[in-house]
Amino acid sequence: MKIPACFVLAPVVFTLAVAWVGGAKVIAQIAPIGSLSTLMPLPAKMVPQAGSLAITPAFRYALGVDPGSRLTQAAQRLMARMEQRTGVQLAREPLAGAAATLTFVVPAATALESVPQPNVDESYILDVDATHATLTAKTDIGALRGMETLLQLVCASGDGYAIPAVHIEDAPRFPWRGLMIDSGRHFMPVPVLLRTLDAMASVKLNVFHWHLSEDQGFRLESKVYPRLHEMGSNGQFYTQDQAREVVAYASARGIRVVPEFDVPGHTQSWLVGHPELGSALGPFVLDPEFGISDDALDPSREFTFEFLDSFFAEMAVLFPDPYLHTGGDESNGKQWRANPAIAAFMQQHGFKTTEELQTYFSQRVVAILAAHHKQMVGWDEILAPGLPAQAVIQNWHGIKFLLDAAQQGHMAILSQPFYLDHMRSAADMFLADPIPTDAGLTAEQQKLILGGEACMWAEHVNAATIDSRIWPRAAVVAERLWSPAEDRNVDDMYRRLSVETLRLEYEGLMHLSGPVRIERLLTGSADIHPLEVFISTLQPVDFGVRSHQQRANTLTVFDRLVDAARPDPPLRHQMPLLVDAALAGDPAARANLRTLFQSWQDAAPVLDKLEAGSPILHEAHTHIAAWPKLAAMGLQALQVLDTKTPPPADWLDAQKAVLHDAVAPQELVDFVVLAPLQKLAEAAASVK
Repeated sequence: MKIPACFVLAPVVFTLAVAWVGGAKVIAQIAPIGSLSTLMPLPAKMVPQAGSLAITPAFRYALGVDPGSRLTQAAQRLMARMEQRTGVQLAREPLAGAAATLTFVVPAATALESVPQPNVDESYILDVDATHATLTAKTDIGALRGMETLLQLVCASGDGYAIPAVHIEDAPRFPWRGLMIDSGRHFMPVPVLLRTLDAMASVKLNVFHWHLSEDQGFRLESKVYPRLHEMGSNGQFYTQDQAREVVAYASARGIRVVPEFDVPGHTQSWLVGHPELGSALGPFVLDPEFGISDDALDPSREFTFEFLDSFFAEMAVLFPDPYLHTGGDESNGKQWRANPAIAAFMQQHGFKTTEELQTYFSQRVVAILAAHHKQMVGWDEILAPGLPAQAVIQNWHGIKFLLDAAQQGHMAILSQPFYLDHMRSAADMFLADPIPTDAGLTAEQQKLILGGEACMWAEHVNAATIDSRIWPRAAVVAERLWSPAEDRNVDDMYRRLSVETLRLEYEGLMHLSGPVRIERLLTGSADIHPLEVFISTLQPVDFGVRSHQQRANTLTVFDRLVDAARPDPPLRHQMPLLVDAALAGDPAARANLRTLFQSWQDAAPVLDKLEAGSPILHEAHTHIAAWPKLAAMGLQALQVLDTKTPPPADWLDAQKAVLHDAVAPQELVDFVVLAPLQKLAEAAASVK
């Protein structure tokens, strides 16, 4: 039997070609949608076999005895999603007997009907041949992970669809593979969260860390202390029924929900309704401005801990996961030092610093949560002598905090390299690791590293833009936390990510379509092609630069060029590869570059006209004006290299001036093509 090309495991040599991505001509790597060569995350072990299993209307599945509701519902969703991918009408109900095409071999799941638990066995084995597929797992959640792999394997084959024959043995490297979403600074409606959970499940992320309180908003209904949400949310909060819906939806997909209520700092929204908790007199208001507030809960009063005890008792029932996050970050201690009663309390207890006072606060909170069968998670500021060993440390500063936590006997979670709002590239996140090779940890200390979390803070996103900030880069974090440590091929990761980004859009995300809506707003036109070509060369500036220049707050409208630009666009990785190939003498690479630069030059005059009619787009005039000069630089450099005719003596100086002008970040975007363009220009200038 001839094996369709898309079933063949691709070698680690990739073809670069000019392709259309989002309507814009950019350099893209060719990869089929669905095949052994596009799985993400990579499985621990995969052995391709000969042949393939056809997907026809006769494709049926069997679940076995007492599969449980989670597995039953997941299998039905699998059939619906496979039908959507293929257009082949498939039966939703299981088939009894041996005639099934797909068989699930999973122990009776009646004991696993509750929410997912930490350290649940997520391993699975998938065997596919020309007539049958078998998915074997020790738990229903392991079967869910295998279903995602099976769906990623679906591939066009001739005039139909099929699954390549393969043997896969797979299990995660780390048990904690999370995504944090900040609903405090900008409220994220439930549909945003649900589609995010679908996407998380598709790449095998298993912890949804839900940041529910912040200075700008307390986002969850409390029946015990209703003034928290009534006065601290501006009317934007989740009801308890909605919280249960999110927990149930996540559980059905094998995802745990860990809520975060940040204390003692970041608590302005608490103090609006309950000023008696504060370390200062107030009055307190919801501040739309972001940053570090001096406001903090008063740790010297027993009433504070009685309040927290009652509140966490309520939340412990609503969120059944054994972990609860209490923040603990960025409490600067200014109000504690300024309050005579708190200063006296510190002296009475022998606390010389506010850091020691915060450790006392953490000790009390750990005990409160333990009484409600919860284990505390906190940001790495809480790591200090005297912190109870059961407190879990989430790192957001340097890796040293993570390693120190493990060395001091704390379980720990890596997040610092995975801050999505800092616009780090997928490559940077892919190469970061919860256990670096030079970590210096013992085998027992390494076991304390639970995994990691990608973090989506919401200063610069809202419900309309958050998808494009999380995805597809969070899929790379998912792979780092699931796949073997030896999985390090950046080029291969990007090739597979170009496929995964399309699969994620199939799941209902808007990371591709959302920016298009903003592009239409910017141009006032349905013809956004010139703007798409332009945006393919840009990325948003880093978090710090944007915070300094834009000074966004809860009232800011995110409808500017920066909000349409994608973090880590394909050209950021692909253009340096193409330039290197061109300088090595590859004629195809030079032809592709010429086509790329010509597409910029052709689109520039039309973009100028769109800019003239759009006040919002005119804000990006500096970059728009520089763009055709960059195109001319590239075309001229290629001409020099092709003809081996030296450029004028002052040519390189003129190009460096163009590059210098193009660096200006005042429009909240950066060109991603400047470094390879400079390399190309310098090579051209060296022609003798």
